[in-house]
Amino acid sequence: MLKIGLVQQSAWDLPIDSMPLAAGYMKAVLDADPDLGSETDVRIHNLRGGWSITQMARMIFGDGEIPDVLAFSVLGWNYRNFACLAELHKQLKPDGLTVFGGNHVSSQGQKVFRECPSVDIVVNGEGELTFRDLTAALLADRREPHLADIAGLSFRSPEDGSCVTTGERERIDDLDVIPSPFLTGAIPLLDRNGHFPYEFALLETNRGCPYKCSFCYWGGATGQRVRSFSRERLAAELDLFGYHEVPTVFLCDANFGMLQADEEFTEDLLRMNEKYGFPIALEANWAKNKSERFHRIVRTLKERGFKSSFTLALQTLSDQALTDMRRRNMKLNQWEELTDWLAEEEMEAFVELIWGAPGETTESFFQGYDKLAEKVPRIAVYPLLLLPNTDYSEQRDIHGFVTVRGQSDDFEYVLANRTSTFDENLRMQRFMYLARILGENQYFKRLWHPARRLAGMTQSQVIHSLLDWIDASDHPSVAAFRDSFPVIAESPAVASGHRMLYSDPLLDREIERWWSQSIVARFPEDWRDAGTQMYAFERWSRPVYQPPGTERPDGWTEADGEYISEEISFSYPMAELLDRIASGDLTSPNAEEAVYVFRGMSGFYQHLDNHETGAHYFARAERLVHA
Repeated sequence: MLKIGLVQQSAWDLPIDSMPLAAGYMKAVLDADPDLGSETDVRIHNLRGGWSITQMARMIFGDGEIPDVLAFSVLGWNYRNFACLAELHKQLKPDGLTVFGGNHVSSQGQKVFRECPSVDIVVNGEGELTFRDLTAALLADRREPHLADIAGLSFRSPEDGSCVTTGERERIDDLDVIPSPFLTGAIPLLDRNGHFPYEFALLETNRGCPYKCSFCYWGGATGQRVRSFSRERLAAELDLFGYHEVPTVFLCDANFGMLQADEEFTEDLLRMNEKYGFPIALEANWAKNKSERFHRIVRTLKERGFKSSFTLALQTLSDQALTDMRRRNMKLNQWEELTDWLAEEEMEAFVELIWGAPGETTESFFQGYDKLAEKVPRIAVYPLLLLPNTDYSEQRDIHGFVTVRGQSDDFEYVLANRTSTFDENLRMQRFMYLARILGENQYFKRLWHPARRLAGMTQSQVIHSLLDWIDASDHPSVAAFRDSFPVIAESPAVASGHRMLYSDPLLDREIERWWSQSIVARFPEDWRDAGTQMYAFERWSRPVYQPPGTERPDGWTEADGEYISEEISFSYPMAELLDRIASGDLTSPNAEEAVYVFRGMSGFYQHLDNHETGAHYFARAERLVHA
């Protein structure tokens, strides 16, 4: 019996497990093979982000069962830790085999073997059938498996240890040859208490991306023909999700909404919701070019009450940067009509931007950022990373990239390029850190329009105003927050800062003081009294943050999975007033006592680090009418 361990790790320090989809595919393939299933014992080791090496080692090796083969699904954040675990595996089982696979190491055999002496094999490209063939070769001869004829591998030469790479494996045309990890039970959907244990259900409806964006290895330097799983298979998986009351499905597709099959998937998703009441939310990487099909899908989901965030993955508004990105001619760049349509349909959207792209300057970035913010204040700004197998990585000299690798990960962080300096990048990282918390994660959700329309400030000016306030403050809570600012505004640091704001009421009160003194002071005089109350309304509208084992926040009760606030009185009808401002109606407000109750779903603590699912937990305000 060949013992195989499949290792996968969640990103960052999430308080809930991520679904091990890649490992689930591998296990399902081996378990279903009539020649391999009875000869292999396959176990998935699903590790949480942020775990130490020793915690991961205990999870994998703690029961004394040392795998003959230990295969890792590698990404930038776990590359170095997995190299250490591979070394430990070699010490525990010198004749064992360690395998790396995944986008970050695909076609990078020479680098991996140079930096990770204990790694024996790298899987290039799609791994399911390659790993199946590798397993068959090991069962045929464990001491000297014949690897040279297996397409899609890099391995160390038995003669001199040099890197040998076999021919490229053709992509899988019929994806249904990969057994479903859900229908086969390779990935169980319930824990020992009968609860769905994951952040959300990950699902692929297709694979491939026709675009060749310079920064992305999804299509990468080559582009990929899109191939789909069958409708029947996907419907059966959705039925299982509904039966087990899976709340959110997150699609791993590159461009959902592009294919006719995506409309059929939406029909089946809604049918399962009718049948079981679940799933209730869909998150996706939406099609880059928004067609009529996209519009129909979005409208249908909205009409049926599905929770979802609609992404405008613009990356930049700079023409020069778009040209270098190979995105200049995308219809997505005609974004203003789309945002108007989304607003008319009352559907929430957010924009993705990248800072650090060649061709972009700080001036062009802020110009684009503020132009977008007038339509869509929720903007996610990510620092550019150089990823393997992308145009940017392969043409770094042309673009003048200056990078540094992370201390605990293997990402290359861009610190300068031909159009932005090192100093500019460091200043931009501070802006991005705060912008991601306030905008992307919506710590400010309804305050942007009043600041823009009443104080005459752009969204970037508001963020810079708060940055200046933070730098000048001597309040202990503000100083601690200031000290949390990272050099690189990557997601783990952003999540940590976001939690600080929810965890420290004194810090939030100081930010409220900044709002009144720096922003509301610029309002017209007839708006200032109402303006001072806007922050309190925003605070009650945020999700309720209650870590496990702690007392419920003041002013809230909980019933049937929902938080309900006490009655909150304002001197103005704040919800209506904020809606008016957003629409451009700046008529002087009339004082009128308004009492609200706020309601929001429980469970935000587990989703705060993910702005897409976290957005589902914002409280809604219900105005009370007293006799």
